[in-house]
Amino acid sequence: MDSLKCASCGKELCKGLWRENPIFFQVLGMCPTLAVTTKALFGFSMGMATTFVLISSSLVISCIRKLIPPQVRIATFTVIIATFVTCADYFLKANFYTISKELGPYVPLIVVNCIILGRQEAFVSKHGVAKSLLDALGMGIGFSAVLVLLGSIRELFGFGTIFYYKILGEGFENWVIMALPAGAFITLGFLVGLFNWINIRLRQRRNSA
Repeated sequence: MDSLKCASCGKELCKGLWRENPIFFQVLGMCPTLAVTTKALFGFSMGMATTFVLISSSLVISCIRKLIPPQVRIATFTVIIATFVTCADYFLKANFYTISKELGPYVPLIVVNCIILGRQEAFVSKHGVAKSLLDALGMGIGFSAVLVLLGSIRELFGFGTIFYYKILGEGFENWVIMALPAGAFITLGFLVGLFNWINIRLRQRRNSA
């Protein structure tokens, strides 16, 4: 029983990392994904803020889910999410003002991020605290990982750095397009294509086994 329980917990945690990745698989949260990933640090910061809101709101909602009347379910979820978004926004402004300024309105807009509200409605409102926590953690890490990956690629080719550390030499000519919105679309398109190709190969391997 313990091994089955551990396997179930591991499945809940890992599904957001790959099988149900919010960006690659569910195609959610595209606005911050494309807008704030000019640098790896900005992607990491947005990912951490979103993960904090997702985990915190999931814990609260899973605890009180049976007390929320169905008629005001979505409104209640939104108020809870907005509370933690405000905490994250003020924390960034107080301690990391430069990053907060670069992220602009996209931190407050976490309130309407489909990843967060979608998980509350589809999963958290139907499960207990433990599963909700694992689901939120997995989805948050999966979302953050893609933002960091996308930001790292754009920063590397657009500025020659990753997390502001110089990677490419002086002879490298920066690709200006990678710092523009078009660079976000192009890079994300290649990453989604790679994700789908790997999934197809894995599926073919399982079918042939």
